[in-house]
Amino acid sequence: MIAFDDVYFSYGDHHILKGVNFQIQESERVAILGGSGGGKTTILKLIVGLLKPDSGRILIDNDDITIKSEDELMEVRKKFSIVFQDGALFDSLNVKENVAFCLREYTKMSEQEIDEEVDELLRIVGVEHAKYYMPDELSGGMHRRVAIARSLAVTKPRMFLYDEATTGLDPVNAENICNLINELSKNGTGHIIVTHRVIDALRVADRFIFLKDGGIALDGDSSVLIRSNISDIVVFINELKYNLS
Repeated sequence: MIAFDDVYFSYGDHHILKGVNFQIQESERVAILGGSGGGKTTILKLIVGLLKPDSGRILIDNDDITIKSEDELMEVRKKFSIVFQDGALFDSLNVKENVAFCLREYTKMSEQEIDEEVDELLRIVGVEHAKYYMPDELSGGMHRRVAIARSLAVTKPRMFLYDEATTGLDPVNAENICNLINELSKNGTGHIIVTHRVIDALRVADRFIFLKDGGIALDGDSSVLIRSNISDIVVFINELKYNLS
């Protein structure tokens, strides 16, 4: 479904990705790991066309999206559900209205249909009791769940994309979000999760891509990750061991 073909990307003189190549199928459960500023979130934004590479191709279903217009990219984005780290809920709208916003903007559903759809989405993510809460009344975990519900509001995604879905959450809420991610993928729908938390990556992924110095230092399953002697990865694994001790 997704293919990066010799992709380079930079912010000004700061080179982020240097000839990156990989393929991910829509049924895969992939974690992208690496240090801060290493290109993890950049990859998600490139996948949905929010950024364009300096060179190289990005293929979605064998279709090069780097040459598409903004209108054409809207169709590409409907294939994905993407949740960025901050969730970006509207502060002035309650939970119900946040989830309903895109339904009103991009569908012709009646108000009754919208109410029923919102209720179902909030039930799926387990926050139906918070329907009339304002964003500042939500815990961090609830905020992420509402953001996921809103991302599901318009389209039935073929793949989920999560940017640091558990960052800043306590261990219980982080585990709950991981369980939700796995639940949403039970029907064979895959996901890509960007994270620096190895313990959460292991909870939700079967394949691990580790970014270093603008390239892919590792691409493999959990055994390959845990047995790696790459110094940067060893630091991540030692952090995991510390958290489990």
